[in-house]
Amino acid sequence: MCQRRIVTKSCKPNRVAALAASALLAQEPPAYSGEIDTLLFGSLDAGAATFLTAGAKLGLGSLDHDGFVVLASVGSGRQRERGDFGLPRTRYTFSAAAVLGYQWFFDWGVAAVFAGPEGSMEMLADQRVLAASPAAYGLRVHGEIWARLTENTLLQGTAIGGSTRNSLWARLAWGYRCWDAYLGPELSVYGDETGYRKWNLGLHATDFAIARYSFRVSAGLQTESGRRRASPYVALAVWSPW
Repeated sequence: MCQRRIVTKSCKPNRVAALAASALLAQEPPAYSGEIDTLLFGSLDAGAATFLTAGAKLGLGSLDHDGFVVLASVGSGRQRERGDFGLPRTRYTFSAAAVLGYQWFFDWGVAAVFAGPEGSMEMLADQRVLAASPAAYGLRVHGEIWARLTENTLLQGTAIGGSTRNSLWARLAWGYRCWDAYLGPELSVYGDETGYRKWNLGLHATDFAIARYSFRVSAGLQTESGRRRASPYVALAVWSPW
């Protein structure tokens, strides 16, 4: 049976690997309604790269009211690629961010903006050597909106920009409330100063619960710079009040 349920979100979030799991931070979990001030979340994104993120959303007050919110997350990822002379190598990515923002609750939904520091580091490993790049630091800005267009529909949009690589990641998703979840299409895009681009197009099921844990699952196809063919991706996010 289709029914209505109010949700909001916190993300997640950092660059392609980290952002959508690149996804993805975010991709990125909705906030639980109720008198709570802490929400724990995690996500796993698997596609051309695999990225795991964990973090917390802390409300300076209750998370289901207007007010200041802190988002903190850490993540790590791995991607196999070809290096010099076509030799295989593995790229490891580590990232972290802590942003402070404010969220507003309206009759139609929720909006929020955040800003704060971010950092990342990469390592390349092949059969001969392990090389680490210097850590990079910058500023992250993050905006999101959750709008209930009708009683049973939800439109969600997120945009995250970072100065570490002059990057931008954005996601737009629509869902219809059925079987205790919002079901519908999702689209995400990423780009940075290196010229790298990535597109994800798929389907998602958001905000279904098992015990005190809520989930979002996504699956679809992704295209990225340097690859001739689209490849599949899957993503899982989980969140729970603490």
